[in-house]
Amino acid sequence: MIEEIKKIEPLIIKTLPERLILDAIPIREGVLFPSTESVLTFGRELSLNAIKNIKSIKKTVVLITQRNPKVNLPTESDLFEVGTLAIVEKKLKTDSNVNALVKGVGRVKIIRFISTSPKLVVEVERLIEITPVNNETSAMVSHLQKEFRKAVHMGKPVEFLNFMKLMGGVTDGELVDQIASTLSIKTEDKQEILETLNIKKRMQLVIDHLAHEIKVLEIEKDVVHKTQEKFDKHMRESVLRERLKTIQKELGDIDDDDEAADDYEKKLIGVKFVKELKKKIKKEIKRLRMMSPNNPESGYVRSWLDTVFELPWNKITNAELSINKAESILKKSHYGLDEVKDRILEYVAVLKLKSRNKNKKDQTLPTILCFVGPPGVGKTSIGKSIAEALDRKFIKISLGGINDESEIRGHRRTYVGAMPGKIINGMKQAESMNPVFMLDEIDKIGNDYKGDPSAALLEALDPEQNGKFEDHYLDMPFDLSQVIFITTANTLDTIPPALRDRLEIIRYSGYTQEEKFNIGKDYLFEKVLKANGLKKSEISIPDESIKAIINRYTREAGVRELERTLGKLMRKAAKDIVSSDEKKKIIINKNLLKKYLGPEEYDVNIAERKDIVGQSTGLAWTSVGGELLFIEVSLTPGKGRIQLTGKLGDVMKESAQAALTYVKANHKELGITEKAIQNTDVHIHVPEGAVPKDGPSAGVTITTAIVSAFTKIPVRKDIAMTGEVTLRGRVLRIGGLKEKSIAAHMAGIKTVLIPKENERDIIKIPDSVKKDIKFIPVSHVSENLAYALSKKLKPLA
Repeated sequence: MIEEIKKIEPLIIKTLPERLILDAIPIREGVLFPSTESVLTFGRELSLNAIKNIKSIKKTVVLITQRNPKVNLPTESDLFEVGTLAIVEKKLKTDSNVNALVKGVGRVKIIRFISTSPKLVVEVERLIEITPVNNETSAMVSHLQKEFRKAVHMGKPVEFLNFMKLMGGVTDGELVDQIASTLSIKTEDKQEILETLNIKKRMQLVIDHLAHEIKVLEIEKDVVHKTQEKFDKHMRESVLRERLKTIQKELGDIDDDDEAADDYEKKLIGVKFVKELKKKIKKEIKRLRMMSPNNPESGYVRSWLDTVFELPWNKITNAELSINKAESILKKSHYGLDEVKDRILEYVAVLKLKSRNKNKKDQTLPTILCFVGPPGVGKTSIGKSIAEALDRKFIKISLGGINDESEIRGHRRTYVGAMPGKIINGMKQAESMNPVFMLDEIDKIGNDYKGDPSAALLEALDPEQNGKFEDHYLDMPFDLSQVIFITTANTLDTIPPALRDRLEIIRYSGYTQEEKFNIGKDYLFEKVLKANGLKKSEISIPDESIKAIINRYTREAGVRELERTLGKLMRKAAKDIVSSDEKKKIIINKNLLKKYLGPEEYDVNIAERKDIVGQSTGLAWTSVGGELLFIEVSLTPGKGRIQLTGKLGDVMKESAQAALTYVKANHKELGITEKAIQNTDVHIHVPEGAVPKDGPSAGVTITTAIVSAFTKIPVRKDIAMTGEVTLRGRVLRIGGLKEKSIAAHMAGIKTVLIPKENERDIIKIPDSVKKDIKFIPVSHVSENLAYALSKKLKPLA
């Protein structure tokens, strides 16, 4: 197209006189330069009247730019005096508009307006360019070409794709006009270039504007690559701000806060809030609407509003409470634990009765449950079963190691990165106001300078207060009264008294051998089969092998080690099945058990194999269940002093001193001479010296070992004992009898001596334990010695 115009243009120019009377077409914005072409759209009546009169192509018109683009009917004063002489190459009518391809061929100055209606007719004078020819002009041309190429290489958009080919075959004036047409500058600046007849001055203007554009392109490149270039700081900031505004407008981000505020207001209508909360939320929405989009505070407000609307306000999980269904689920998911299951069913019954009451003020839950027991006995898993039995969502958070109060109550919004606490986050996750919420490992909460997390739990775990729980981040009351809170712990010793007072304690004891066997056979075996991709048709474990695993390869209160050992067996079997070509069912008998697991780690009975002088067997309670405690006493010549070893606590040391004092005070009845008492040092040692030991319940055990050492009478190997001893020889009540009895049963003990006051606790001991162990209540040390020593004592006269 350009080549064709270049051939025609000289002929047209030669035939035109110096002064012309032509139709004029006003242009709202922009300038058409000579030696350039463009497609213009004409829609105003003034323009259409001029363009419609063109009957053939190559019609010459004058294009004049308006001073104010908003004027619809421009007059003489609204138009610039200098315009462009143009040729209409093609035109195309579309609806009410006309599109025309026009080519600028020269500059003209308006002498006078002949007509302004129905179209503009003007008399114009052709303007002659001043073309200085010298080395400076040639240098400027070369510089202009170089700068333009640089701009194109940096990403400057150019409409004329073949323009670079023509740069060597055009005049200086044509070159300047064509480059000027590509500049992104204001209409006034383009008009100034059009009106400049001196090509050297015009070229300087174009070079200045092009240099500015190159700087803008350098800034854009700098933003993309995050580099720092040395140029004018003020210009950089100004350009970046303008670019940022343009990008935000294009993306619609500038009005985003208004749209977000509208969305929040719609959500507010859909949620039923009390009057005070609604007022607070409206205030925050109003704040968001008034904020600048660049204000970082708007992000904090939106995060807060998102948290508020993500909470399950007034959303309740409705389910029919059924005692029979709950009992069936608990029985299916957990073996044994009858006392725990009974308490949970009582809890469900109370919830069912309270659900009949339509008075919401009386819908608070009866109490907060706390499951206390050794690891691996099913405290956490039974929480899931409770949620399933009640048809409610189950949420669990672990409190182990938390030492910051903000983890529970959240951070105040004044802090950067503030977020709600674990309880509010748990409620968001639950999407319901009445989930089963388990706080695991509540006994392992720490505290430091950041606050005491256990104190923050006081409000949440108090049924009288948690209807208006306030998280620091949320800063508004949230109702937790319908949440079923369940906590778990291994021990109560580390739980603060104020928190413990709010919990109803349900104790878990260790499993008996029989319970472990049934759990392993009916629950764990199927679980590890599925976990290792095996089928019952491929592998089986006889009852004798399961019992052997329990007795010879594990020693624990729970069943976690049993599950891991069964899993190890399954993996070994899976390897053999995959490696073998024979599809033969694997039966894990005792021989295969040794092959897979190696030699036995524990003996069947860990009680002493013979009666020993100066050694007695006691029973101790630990956070992981009961265990046997051996007391050794050795006598050496001395002055009646006592030495205690075995990492004993203060209470146990005092108990040992009380036992020795009782023996000294009653040495005649015990058959011990005064000389032996005065000239003998007593060394009391409790084996496993690296393990801390404490408590008063070893009093009778220590007394028995001391008497045995002095009288040389062995202590019976099949008897274990427990009880606190006083200076008068009374045997006092102790705790943890159930766990201690289970430990004695696992060790093969046949007789257990217990305090008389603990006789009422025998009913809590599993039947399988009571079947194999004889419990003998004693109220005085003398009774204990009569059963424990292999021979009768001979009192001195």
